Amino acid sequence: MLLTRASEYALLSLDNIRKSDKPIGAEQLANELNIPKSFLAKILQSLAKQGILESRKGAHGGFVLAQTIDEITINSVILAAEGKPPAVFDCVSYSETCPHGAIGTCAISPFLANFQTKIDDFLNGLTLGDIL
Repeated sequence: MLLTRASEYALLSLDNIRKSDKPIGAEQLANELNIPKSFLAKILQSLAKQGILESRKGAHGGFVLAQTIDEITINSVILAAEGKPPAVFDCVSYSETCPHGAIGTCAISPFLANFQTKIDDFLNGLTLGDIL
């Protein structure tokens, strides 16, 4: 699957964070977006680990953008939120049940590889600034 709720929640959170003039905590974001706090906290930590967000400690702590919205690619957000690159179709996960046992060499492999490349290029060229 290309996008899950993790990617959706990451994008929604980044929108709220970019609009704020001060750091926003996970609990406040979870309440504003009606998202489970524990799930959101994991996503926010992943975004921080990837350098998309900066986590600030203290009484007035929370999350702020570590980059401008024009520097943050949608692909990087998806990678951080999902923990893996976005894949339109992942043959590897079906290797044991492939009807022809020909992962990567079947008739549709070139199409799938080309399609994935187009998706990757699109997501790498699309920034948070383009969609918000």
